[in-house]
Amino acid sequence: MFSALKQPDVLRQDVLASLVVFLVALPLCVGVAVASGVPAELGLITGIVGGIVVGCMPGSTFQVSGPAAGLTVLVFEAVREFGLGMLGVIVLATGLLQLALGFLRFGRWFRAISVSVVQGMLAGIGLVLIFGQMYTMAGLKAPRTGLEKIAGIPGFIGDVLSDRDALAAFAVGLGTIAVLVLWKKLPAVAQLLPAPLAAVGLATLVTVMTGLDVATVQVKGLGDAIQVPGTGDFSSIGSGALLLAIVTFTLIASAETLFSAAAVDRLHSGPPTHYDKELLAQGVGNILCGVLGSLPMTAVIVRSSANIHAGARTKLSRVLHGVWLLVFVAALPAAIGVLPMAALAGVLVHAGCKLIPVKEIPGLWREHRGELAVLAVTAVGIISAGMFEGVLLGILLAVVKSAWETSKAHVEVHDAGDRVRVCLTGNATFLRLPRLLESLEALPKDRPIELDLSGARHVDHACRTALENWADRHNDAGTEPVRLRHAASTVAGA
Repeated sequence: MFSALKQPDVLRQDVLASLVVFLVALPLCVGVAVASGVPAELGLITGIVGGIVVGCMPGSTFQVSGPAAGLTVLVFEAVREFGLGMLGVIVLATGLLQLALGFLRFGRWFRAISVSVVQGMLAGIGLVLIFGQMYTMAGLKAPRTGLEKIAGIPGFIGDVLSDRDALAAFAVGLGTIAVLVLWKKLPAVAQLLPAPLAAVGLATLVTVMTGLDVATVQVKGLGDAIQVPGTGDFSSIGSGALLLAIVTFTLIASAETLFSAAAVDRLHSGPPTHYDKELLAQGVGNILCGVLGSLPMTAVIVRSSANIHAGARTKLSRVLHGVWLLVFVAALPAAIGVLPMAALAGVLVHAGCKLIPVKEIPGLWREHRGELAVLAVTAVGIISAGMFEGVLLGILLAVVKSAWETSKAHVEVHDAGDRVRVCLTGNATFLRLPRLLESLEALPKDRPIELDLSGARHVDHACRTALENWADRHNDAGTEPVRLRHAASTVAGA
């Protein structure tokens, strides 16, 4: 990072890139905070910490950290259940757990999580975000659960069409989304201005000039927004619900960060991310965010890709973007108060749509329907039950699917006239027992049977026990004996 200060060309490129990232991060930090049900300033604090503190630490060179849309649903539920005062405790404990995982070198193991589970997690978050922020776009109160939000859409449409103010606010949100979608089709000169900033800026200009009665962001000031956890807040940290929330925050924030790192590394040719060091950096950042009572942070792909595409050369660009956020909050805090809530909700609806892996679904349907099932179950689980339950269900289904696909056992029957030789190959596990036993029970009982297991790569305990029990039953029935031939020796079926 400091080498950039000695090279004018590199320094200039990093400064320009940092300004682009700052302009992208500003509306996202505010929007994520508002959608999470916390003061807008808390999102900016997390963005500042992610830039200045985490930006200086080792791990990744170009990855940018800050509040993430993927944690919006989780934070909203935590604040509603435990209160805003406990958010700092949860985030602080999350940071400490991330530090422990980093020191224990668990970072690399997050890469072992099924991609379908992660895609399902993002899709579930995206759908909850879309349907939840649609209500905010219209200035209406959103139902509590994901299923209630989806089921309430017909009533929502009726309320919007019958309420002039709600319709005006919803139109502002739709206009924001339209700008975000169409911005990429404009000339390259126009695209020098980041789409989120342009969309929110235009929406703000329209509402101010037309005098629309649209709700705006409530600003309390940076000092008033900070809520340092007190000693009394830590007294309930041993409760099961709070511990579950902390573990959920840790797993999802860490997984989102490290999967983002894998995606970011494919966008540049510089040094790859050191996963354990990146996890340590995130832990330090979340500890500081917890002390300040702000939102949790993760690495975020939108700001990271903007940083790379803007031509960043060193870590200085992501550090400076945090500096610009700090300067903005200190110098122009009132500017936040004119931003329409409907416009920020529109930005998050657009972000939610981008979380859904629409382009991957046709390919999964054609070639990997099992992976598509894992994705769908994870997403539906998050919508219907919650974040932790949905991810856990997805991981469980992915493990079962993997076990089923790897436990392929093949039975070959060789009739030698005076005896029957049965060869078992592949991986014989309890998952294949029903079909395996059906094949064995259909064998002739008037000749000796030799069951050859020497060609099997793996025979688990349940399967081996079931085969031995079948041999015992076969012999006890007074039929011709069964001989089990193992890899190292031949065992009589007694």
